[in-house]
Amino acid sequence: MEQVRRDFEGVASRWDSNPTRLKIAQDVGDAILRMVQLTPQMDVLDYGCGTGLIAMRLQPQVRSVCGADSSPAMIAVLQDKITTLKPGNVSAQLVDFEHGAHAAGEYDLIVSSMVTHHIPDTAALLREWKRLLRPRGQIAFADLDTEDGAFHGDNTGVFHLGFDRAALRRLLLAEGYTDVRDTTATVVRKEVAGNTREFPIFLIAARLA
Repeated sequence: MEQVRRDFEGVASRWDSNPTRLKIAQDVGDAILRMVQLTPQMDVLDYGCGTGLIAMRLQPQVRSVCGADSSPAMIAVLQDKITTLKPGNVSAQLVDFEHGAHAAGEYDLIVSSMVTHHIPDTAALLREWKRLLRPRGQIAFADLDTEDGAFHGDNTGVFHLGFDRAALRRLLLAEGYTDVRDTTATVVRKEVAGNTREFPIFLIAARLA
């Protein structure tokens, strides 16, 4: 039986109006800039880019950024930004590697924010990224520390209730990555059942061995 996935089509047009999402993207983008040495020679893939918040944040620092997502509506929003803002070095592609629609191109860096928990097989995702990276290429991805399901509330399409950083480190090493390091990119505060809860979001970076 196919696992139920979250439908992002209906929320794409108002995605950028959510202050929490904007803050996560801003903080994760800042953490990437601190942890990864970006250069004007870099080609970057923003995997699971949504409306391109991270892609547009990194765009001034690199040669090119491609935003890839499985949601046509999200890609349409990013494409509108590209048309309106004319950054010159940002592109978009529709991908869905779980169903055979693989991303194209070769990249020096793959970034991803709040995507990994929506992918059932984390190891398969890491192998997909490895396929797309140039030699000594890097990844930097952000997601939730282990939580109890309260972050989303509706956990449709959420296959991991956060991640244990040490377990991710072991998985990355097993899949052929090295120089694994992590930081807390941001902490999201949410009201849950009348109480304010804190949900840390990590950024883990690594490179091909």
